[in-house]
Order: sequence, then C-alpha cells, then structure tokens
Amino acid sequence: MQLDRIDFAILRELRKNARLPNKSLAERVGVAPSTALERVRRLREQGAICGYHAEVAPAALGIGLQAMISVRLARHARADLDAFGSYLSTLREVLAFYHVAGANDYLLHVAVRDSDQLRDFALDAFTTRTEVAHIETSLIFSFRRNVDLPVYRAAVE
Repeated sequence: MQLDRIDFAILRELRKNARLPNKSLAERVGVAPSTALERVRRLREQGAICGYHAEVAPAALGIGLQAMISVRLARHARADLDAFGSYLSTLREVLAFYHVAGANDYLLHVAVRDSDQLRDFALDAFTTRTEVAHIETSLIFSFRRNVDLPVYRAAVE
C-alpha cells in the first residue's frame, strides 16, 4: 500500500473526527471534494481505513472503574495462548487485550461498575483458568486516546 502526503492528511483528519463531512475534509487537506471522496474510498478498499467507531462515555454505560490487568500464563504453548485469546474475546468487561512480550503474557483493558465488580471479575474470569499462573491489576485513574497519527515511514510525494 503506497500512501502519499494527501492520504496521510486524510487519515490524520479522519482519526480526529471520523464524522467530518467530505466537503470539510477536502478543504482541510487542500483537494477537491470529489478527490477526497475517491481517496477515502480507495483507503477503505486498500485496508488503510479499517472501520469507524463511536467513543462512548463510560458513565453512560454504568462504568465507574477501568483497570489494566496483567496476566502471566503457566505455559507458553500455542494451544494455551490461542485458547486464552479466544476466551478473552468472550468477556464483555474486556475492552481490549494485547499479547505482549516481557514478564507477563497478556495486558487487558477492562471496564466495570465498581471495585467489587472488578474483584469478582478478576477472581471468576482468571483465577479459575488452569492456563493462568498470575494476575496483577492496576487501576486507571484517567484515560485519553491520542488522535494524532504515529507515522513511521515518510509519505511519498
């Protein structure tokens, strides 16, 4: 996938506001509306744009507490990793999970109502699993998503 500076500008603007009207997007990146529309279509088709989502206020869903849970598995067998990853996908409290390198194997971002629910969730969801050797929970006091693009390759002119 070859992206140029206009593509990067479009991605940057859509990352900030995916509901940006096409006319406004075109003005911000300095192209005609028809060009912006075609570029966005091509970026979707090529997989550079994977989807759109709504940021939902946690309190609106009754979420009063978020945490990161580090999980260390007892073994590093592929079957255990695959089974645990599949299991995590079924847990509604898990907002995102990452298979990571280091002392722990997984890092989970979870959202719950309160500390009682967090305790019960951690105990019920993880200490009952035979592949889990250790868990460690860290409370999240604040959370912000960076809307800027991390660009690691030069845009082609």
